[in-house]
Amino acid sequence: MQGSSLLPGLCFLLSFFGAVIPKIKASCNCPPNASCVNNSHCTCNSGYISGSKQKLFTFPLETCNDTNSSKTTQGKKELQKIVDTFESLLTNQTLWRTEGRQEISSTATTILRDVESKVLETALKAPEQKVQKIQNSSVAIETRVITDNCSEERKTFNLNVQMNSMDIHCNDVIQKDTQGPSAVAFISYSSLGNIINATFFEETDEKDRVFLNSQVVSAAIGPKRNVSLSKSVTLTFQHVKMNHSIKKAFCVYWENTKQGGLWSRDGCFLIHVNKSHTMCNCSHLSSFAVLMAFSSQEEDPVLTIITYVGLSLSLLSLLLAALTFLLCKTIQNTSTSLHLQLSLCLFVAHLLFLVGIDQTESKVLCAIIAGALHYLYLAAFTWMLLEGLHLFLTARNLTVVNYSSINRLMKWIMFPVGYGVPAVTVAISAASRPHLYGTADRCWLHLDQGFIWGFLGPVCAIFSVNLVFFILVFWILKRKLSSLNSEVSTIQNTRMLAFKATAQLFILGCTWCLGFLQVGPAAQVVAYLFTIINSLQGFFIFLVYCLLSQQVQKQYQKWFREIVKSKSESETYTLSSKMGPDSKPSEGDVFPGQVKRK
Repeated sequence: MQGSSLLPGLCFLLSFFGAVIPKIKASCNCPPNASCVNNSHCTCNSGYISGSKQKLFTFPLETCNDTNSSKTTQGKKELQKIVDTFESLLTNQTLWRTEGRQEISSTATTILRDVESKVLETALKAPEQKVQKIQNSSVAIETRVITDNCSEERKTFNLNVQMNSMDIHCNDVIQKDTQGPSAVAFISYSSLGNIINATFFEETDEKDRVFLNSQVVSAAIGPKRNVSLSKSVTLTFQHVKMNHSIKKAFCVYWENTKQGGLWSRDGCFLIHVNKSHTMCNCSHLSSFAVLMAFSSQEEDPVLTIITYVGLSLSLLSLLLAALTFLLCKTIQNTSTSLHLQLSLCLFVAHLLFLVGIDQTESKVLCAIIAGALHYLYLAAFTWMLLEGLHLFLTARNLTVVNYSSINRLMKWIMFPVGYGVPAVTVAISAASRPHLYGTADRCWLHLDQGFIWGFLGPVCAIFSVNLVFFILVFWILKRKLSSLNSEVSTIQNTRMLAFKATAQLFILGCTWCLGFLQVGPAAQVVAYLFTIINSLQGFFIFLVYCLLSQQVQKQYQKWFREIVKSKSESETYTLSSKMGPDSKPSEGDVFPGQVKRK
């Protein structure tokens, strides 16, 4: 009975497993990165391949491997082989010691070219690897492969190796005349600069000590090795030595010449330099570096002290002179208007020089200060030119010193010329080479590309014109003195005019000419003379135009008497207020101006 009762249950179990087991066998138990096919087999997803290399498999322990991983591993192995080969060449001291200068430069040129070619070739073999990086103690490499067109989000690419970086425009990497992907490579060499050092740079003054102060970097694009670019690349170098007394910085590239190779500045321009980094713009691709020059003449602390003391005295003198020209009504005319504008320009220029000439930390602020100093000093020289013109016109007509035609002419031209001409000059300079405003150690004009002549050119022209005015004034005065009678006042006025002409030439030109003479063995002496005289220029203006002017002396005496009188009246009022209205003076009281009787 029991057997007969179990039979229906066994039949139910057999029917259940008979229905379920086939379904289990038909389902897929696929490994990661695989998909089921027809509920019976597995296949690896796109980009993956099975370990057995079979397209369809049922073995549950099969694996699907990334097809790119092998290429990635192979690409890294090839890059590692490149850097290892270069490191062995670089550390082969026998190779470099046995070669002469020309052989060293030729060998370095060949190595640089071969490394760039092999790196680009390796990067293009695995275009699916967008970015690859590898480095050892001697060389660091970053490559980037572009397989599509440039988008708005990717206008420029930034590549970084060993604290050096490069920004390159996407359109310069994409080579539209070639099919397939394009690649850009940025390579940094840690110790190559010890071999192709600053001795291969021949574009500097003998008095400057130049050395290579960055790693050598290379930039290349492929598959076609174009070197010219539609837009300049921006290179940022970290300095090998952080030095505070940088005098000059040169952005250079390794130029392949008949002699093997030399550092050259063609097509490379300095954008900014500070204590730790230098930024350059280059219009072509090559191998690049930064050379630093330290002037053999050290900073003289005595000259610095003289400059600050002299400029401080000049600021005080210029302020007093400006107040005199503004407040002294009896002397106000066209001449004093010119003196006033000259004093104001020099005052603001000297003040900005004192507080801003060393503000080199911010590139933008330093450039603004340099541009402002350029404008203010040019404006001061332009007003000096107008002073010379007015003196010449006055000398031509001694009989009427303040004649109306001169006044009309000067009032019509002085402000447009005095402030307009310098503005146009600075605008042209800033528009043509804005990156040359501000140097490594001073907020002033750069010496590169003759940019300093944007200031020195107008200064030389103004001095030359003022010198002509001076000669003409003296010639006119000589004729005038010989034809004068014994009228004392006229002779005195003429002699005063001659004195002012001499003082004006000295103040308005001769002192600045000393700056051109700071060469040779007497450079130190001339530097002291230049610093002392020019820092006291404001004092000289106050001395000639105020202290030595009879009209101003009379006005000063009048002001002094008024001050003394006002003080005396104040003391008298104070004393009377203390005594009261009904009090009588005692016998021993003495008032101001009285003498006590014995």
